[in-house]
Amino acid sequence: MSIHVVAMNRKAYYDYHVLESLEAGIALTGTEIKSVRAGAVNLREAYAQVVEGEVWLLNTHIARYEAGNRNNHEPTRPRRLLLHRRQIHELQRQIQEKGVTLIPLKLYLKDQLAKVELGLVRGKKQYDKRESIARREAERDIARAVRREALAPGR
Repeated sequence: MSIHVVAMNRKAYYDYHVLESLEAGIALTGTEIKSVRAGAVNLREAYAQVVEGEVWLLNTHIARYEAGNRNNHEPTRPRRLLLHRRQIHELQRQIQEKGVTLIPLKLYLKDQLAKVELGLVRGKKQYDKRESIARREAERDIARAVRREALAPGR
């Protein structure tokens, strides 16, 4: 089983607390899957929504396929996500909680099938974002110091 990550939504980890994640298939047209395999995907402003018992991925930009013909796809069209009915009902129940949203965290190819990892997320406050930045910078400083010590032992 091979997994190849095509696109990640890094901003999601900065803006949201990820409460839970799940894998969903994604229904794509022929030119869309070719663009996905080429890596022409942007998840930055994307989100998912439950509409009439189906989950839809909205605002995901999959670039037009260069070698496509006049039947090429629309880059930001809504795309249906493939989940079991029980999973959809559970997601719908959790989304109705205050402040919980469904967003794509990454899009990847798993055995040649396009899959999206959805995250059930709650928005971070401004002070949470500053705390995340401070923690990341501290970890970076520690890693730098460790590398410096490894390069110049016994000064």
